[in-house]
Amino acid sequence: MSPEVLWYVIPREGPYPWEPAGRRPVDLAYLQQLGGAVDRLGFSGALLATDLYDVWSLGSVVAAAAPTFRPLLAIHPGLISPTLLAKMALSFEALFGAGRLRFNVVNGSTESLREYGLHLEHDERYELSAEYWQIVRRLTAGETFDHKGRFYDLKGAGNSLRELHDGPRPHVPMWFGGSSPAGIEMAAENVDVYLTWGEPPHLLKEKLDRVRERAAAHGRSLRIGLRLHLIVRDTEDEAWAAADRLLEVTSRETYARQLGRVEDADGVGWQRQYRQHGGRVPARARELEAHPNMWPGMGLFRPGPGTAVVGSTSQVVDRLHEFEAMGVDTFILSGNPLLEEAYRVGETILPALGVRPRTSRH
Repeated sequence: MSPEVLWYVIPREGPYPWEPAGRRPVDLAYLQQLGGAVDRLGFSGALLATDLYDVWSLGSVVAAAAPTFRPLLAIHPGLISPTLLAKMALSFEALFGAGRLRFNVVNGSTESLREYGLHLEHDERYELSAEYWQIVRRLTAGETFDHKGRFYDLKGAGNSLRELHDGPRPHVPMWFGGSSPAGIEMAAENVDVYLTWGEPPHLLKEKLDRVRERAAAHGRSLRIGLRLHLIVRDTEDEAWAAADRLLEVTSRETYARQLGRVEDADGVGWQRQYRQHGGRVPARARELEAHPNMWPGMGLFRPGPGTAVVGSTSQVVDRLHEFEAMGVDTFILSGNPLLEEAYRVGETILPALGVRPRTSRH
């Protein structure tokens, strides 16, 4: 079977959007154009990451313009009531169609969550997340219940949501990535798709083996998703030249800001990404090649997933097949600019993976 492949939608968009000069103006029409392209090219949806715009607003305007677009909304647990989140999810599906919505569980950082009034250390964030998403799972599946836990005390949860349900239904699927022992345990017990950032295969295999082992201990199995950036061109030399260009256009201030984050980072995933480049800005991108066509240099520019697959179309496809052989059945891909690279990937990489475009819907 061909893998499921998603794209990426974010408002800060352009050829190198971490710099003002590389960021294009983005408005409603542009975002709907991007969502429509994702929908037509064969991607099964897109991750809508936490950024300048609220993901519910972003997901709604894109879904309204793209008839089968399936947003994967990045949600921090605890910022709003789990009952309210379930109501928002059920409202979305009542308006846009059942089965279109998915949650990307974002655990956040201790520092970033303080802005919202949450003062929790690393492992406490995962304790909150586990309780929160267990409640949301039950509510979006149509249950009514009482709940008393460490963080939430609910009476008659789900009673007010009954009219939004069209009979028994599956819960809204949950996707999640965490690399610490607490994160892996939370995933093993609660989520549907385990997401991880790209790493050299031997390191990734170690992590995925632990995830599968812990899921099995809970009597569960998980789908495995991989988040990767792509720098794909007709030839390998052209692809590495494009990566070199990103090093050239990035300012010293951006490098200093991004590399300075490691001092305060308490996320194991971020630390694993940082170790791949060690905080070193190379003269040429390929100096950091950690595995054939695997480049951790994106982590020098921006937070989040720092690994790109750099190469010709055939090389990128080979790397993705290599990850498939490890049990990865889902990819979340991106490339800058998002619109142009969605077409490049949709017209070259997706057919090689057996993914077909959607050609007739209206």
